[in-house]
Amino acid sequence: MGTKDILVVDDDAKVRRLLRRCLEGDGHSVREACDATAARRAFAHGAPDLVTLDLTLGEEDGLDFAREIRRSHDVPIVMVTGRDDVIDKVVGLEIGADDYVTKPFHVREVQARIRSVLRRAQGAGVVHVEDAETALDLDGLTIDLDRMAVTDRNGAPCDVTTADIKLLRAFVENPKRALSRDRLMDLIDGPQWTPLDRTIDNQVARLRKKIERDATRPELIRTVRGVGYMLSEAPHAASADT
Repeated sequence: MGTKDILVVDDDAKVRRLLRRCLEGDGHSVREACDATAARRAFAHGAPDLVTLDLTLGEEDGLDFAREIRRSHDVPIVMVTGRDDVIDKVVGLEIGADDYVTKPFHVREVQARIRSVLRRAQGAGVVHVEDAETALDLDGLTIDLDRMAVTDRNGAPCDVTTADIKLLRAFVENPKRALSRDRLMDLIDGPQWTPLDRTIDNQVARLRKKIERDATRPELIRTVRGVGYMLSEAPHAASADT
């Protein structure tokens, strides 16, 4: 994995020192920022390989700053915060955080989570949908979103509907990120849905039957308890002979 440049953003100096020690112990270089303003200055000198981000940053909210980071950078974000409300966690993951750790935390847990996020970031090989020339490969499936076609692992066409493709696109464009039901409905149908609409669970169940090796033990579309669903791996450009 090698040495990574990690930016620790937290208004508590003790937390910053603790994170610095454990991250430097893993061989990484660490920069510190006590608030969003200092973090912006750090980014101006070069984007880090990963950011740990507290959600309480004085006058600014860490969620707002996370959105700001996501607008211009694809750097992994691990939220390390005392805010343990499930709504904050859901919003944080929807914004694009790669993990969420609540305080008080155990140093070894933070180390393990950051190692995991860095491994995923290093090996993701994410292909943006608009960059794929023809189709995408996802665990042996061939997916052509433009032509609304999915071919199974044996080369046979899957009987997918428009709703299946919309849902699949939402997952493919957000691999390895937990998406709440609300966020999925927003990506699929926009803000017209009602808060009581639970059809997303049925749509996920139908899609699993078509693309999972075993729909009773889904490995591609995972359930994230308390949040929603997540595509467990990123697609790659399909080979020419696929």
